[in-house]
Formats: sequence, C-alpha cells, structure tokens
Amino acid sequence: MKIIVCGAGRIGKSMVGYLSHGNNDISVIDTDRRRLDEISKEWDVMTVIGNAAHPDILEKSGAENADLILAVTNNDEVNMIACQVADYLFNVRKKISRIDSTAYLNPLWCPLYNEHHIAIDLLISPDVEVAEAIYNIIKIPGTTSVMSFMDKKLYLLSIRCPESCPLLRIPLANIEMAAPDLKMVPVCVVRNNKSFIPNNEFSLEAEDEIFFLVEEKEIDDAIHAFGMDRPSNEKIIIFGGNQIAFLLAQKLEEDDNITSCKIIDEDVESSKRLAMRLNNTTVINGEMLSDAILEDSGIDTVDVTVSVTLKDKDNLLASLIARKSGARSTISLVNSKAYNNLVSNVSDSVIVDNSTVTVSGILKELRKSKITKAYSLGRGFGEIWELKIDEDSLIAGKKIIELELPENSKICAICRDDEIICPTIYDRLQEGDIIILFSSSRAIKKVEKIFA
Repeated sequence: MKIIVCGAGRIGKSMVGYLSHGNNDISVIDTDRRRLDEISKEWDVMTVIGNAAHPDILEKSGAENADLILAVTNNDEVNMIACQVADYLFNVRKKISRIDSTAYLNPLWCPLYNEHHIAIDLLISPDVEVAEAIYNIIKIPGTTSVMSFMDKKLYLLSIRCPESCPLLRIPLANIEMAAPDLKMVPVCVVRNNKSFIPNNEFSLEAEDEIFFLVEEKEIDDAIHAFGMDRPSNEKIIIFGGNQIAFLLAQKLEEDDNITSCKIIDEDVESSKRLAMRLNNTTVINGEMLSDAILEDSGIDTVDVTVSVTLKDKDNLLASLIARKSGARSTISLVNSKAYNNLVSNVSDSVIVDNSTVTVSGILKELRKSKITKAYSLGRGFGEIWELKIDEDSLIAGKKIIELELPENSKICAICRDDEIICPTIYDRLQEGDIIILFSSSRAIKKVEKIFA
C-alpha cells in the first residue's frame, strides 16, 4: 500500500513506526527537516519537506499513486485541506485526518466530513482516544488495558499476574475447577516481552500478562478469580495540564463515583484555562514534583495518579514519586518506543503507550477486511478485530477449521442472536455472526486474505 503521512511529530512518527512493519511504501511530509531526518534514519521511507496542504508537495510525495493519506500534523486546518486536495486533485482513495479542536469534533458538524464537502473518511483525535483508554483503566482497577466489543457486551481485559495470583501454575484446561465462577476466553499471553496463544496445557506464571475476553456482567468475577480485587478509584490526581488532562478530567467530573479530581500543572496560563473550563476539578499551579505541592494535593491518600505530560521521563518519574508518597496506583503515558522495555507494569503501576492507542483508531481503515472495530495490543504483539459475516461473505457456512487460519491466530468468540459463543474449530460460521478474531503480527497478511 502506498501511504502518505503528513506530519513527522509525535503522532506521525508512531504511525510510521507501525506502518513500516507492513511492507508499505511510505512518504512523510513535514516542514521540519530535523524531524524528517530522524524518521529517515530509523525507517526506510521517502521524506518531503514542505506544507502538506500544498498540491506541489503532495505531488512530490507520490499522491498520484497513493492509496491512503494520513494527515496528522499539529494543525487541524492543514490536515483537512491536505485531505481535500488529495481527494480532488489526486483521487486518493482513503483520507484520514487528525482533529484536535473540540470545535471541529462537535457532532453537529459531522455532515461536513464527506465526499461532497470536506473529503475525510475518518477523523481521529489522539487526545480523545488516550483519555478514553486511561479512563477505562481507572474504572476497572487491576487491569493494564481495557477494550470493548459488540456494543460493550464483551470486553478484552489484560492483567499482569502477581505472585499472589491464585491461578498460577494451573493448566488452562483445569482452571474452571480451580475457579468455577471464572468465565473467560484466553486470547494471548505475554511472557518475557513475547506474545503467544496459550493451549490447554499452558499455565500462568508470575509477571505474565494475559489478555482475555469476558462478558461485561462477568468482569467483577474475573478480576476476583485472578486475585486482582481493588477498591474502586475515587480520588484522582493528574500530572500535566494539556488537552488529554482536560478531556480526562471532564470524564471524571461526569462520573458520580469520583469524589475528588485534581490537576497539577506547572504552566500558569494553561492552569488558568483549565480552572475556567472545568467545574469540579481542583487545578494546582506549581512544580509537579515539589514536596510541598504533593503534600498539599493529598498525594498520600489518592487512589490513582495519572501522568500525561509530553515528556516520558517526567511521567515515569512523577509516577515513581507518587507511589513512594503513598498513591495506591499510578498510570503513566509514554510516547517513545524506547520505553517499551519498561512496560513491566510492576505492582499497581500501569504504562499506557500513546502510539498503540492512536494506531488502534485507524486499524480498520488499514486492513482489507470489513472490520467494525480493531485494536493493536501494542509492542508488536498482534491485533484483535471485530468482524461481521455478511450474506455475500465467502466464509459463511464454513467450519472454522476449513478457513485454514495461520498459526498464532484464532477466532476467540462469536456473537449469534445476542448470545456469546466460545467456538471450537468445528463450529460453522453463519451469516450475521459477529466474530472476535486475534492475529499475531506475523499472521495478519494471511488473515486479511481469508476475510477480505
């Protein structure tokens, strides 16, 4: 696939990093030569310096042969115009635009974004996606990631097993006897930074991270079975005063279970803006890591801290100090893959990968299959898709074993007539079925062909 990425900043760089693993022909446009040089040193891509909204710059980047334009600069207007120019002048088939301003994201203006007005097939807002991902983790203490499927009837949760987990060293085939109330479908396990699909003889070890599907009504029982029971999070402190902090605070203000939300921000002007825009959030202006500021904020009684500054080191350091100061759990946002090896989520500290969350927002547009929802499991572990079997699908009526799915991929669940089914390889797929499928990164191309 020929892809043009407009913007070589934090979001653009993460997109290039993910797309480069798929044998794509990628061009990157940016006005900053230093950013382009950094990307070209790391990946085999074509770089073009200039304004992504200018027709001549798009032409230089190969727009005439492009299948997809991904406009993710820091300027909403440049992104929208780049998509419009790519559509009108170069007939680019798919246009994805990053939009950060809440004014453009208002549902009232959705009719603007279509082939007759502003030619954008998909709007993405990385800050909105990240705020939602963090909020979901806050709502289900003990998890390291939370993803929903089938209109939130089914969830994919991940948990890092502590030494005290009662399910350690029990073969999966025997877990039902050890935990009769546990109704979950294992999807994949991460051990020593490598992912795989576990078989029935597999048994969990301490520090394994397991991704599993569970119905919404069974979440509490699943958390209990893994020994991850935690009191609900009611008191929150957010480090950083950017758009992510604002969006997260908004969601927390709407949650009746949250009794206290505070933001600590070092910038005077952004602190003032947050204080004016938020109703029930306390905004503290001062140095994040100051002992006096932390003491005044009540860090020793807080349930969870969330660090969302643009600097990974600051986020990780703030979380470390918060834990030592008495915070029960911490969440840190990271933007650089250099910190991937730190994703050990020891104890109750969770790391959220910005690039993983952002990439998940565009996956269904990248894949050839008719995907209704998709998530990247991060660090190259794989993807999980939600697909519907249409009447014209070639796989309708086939048994799962007849699909010849590649190794390290599997159909994990089927929703049929509002019933969730855990299928065997001999179950037959039917028209109207909604399936949840996991594929490792190595198997994605083969899986795409099967479901194309």
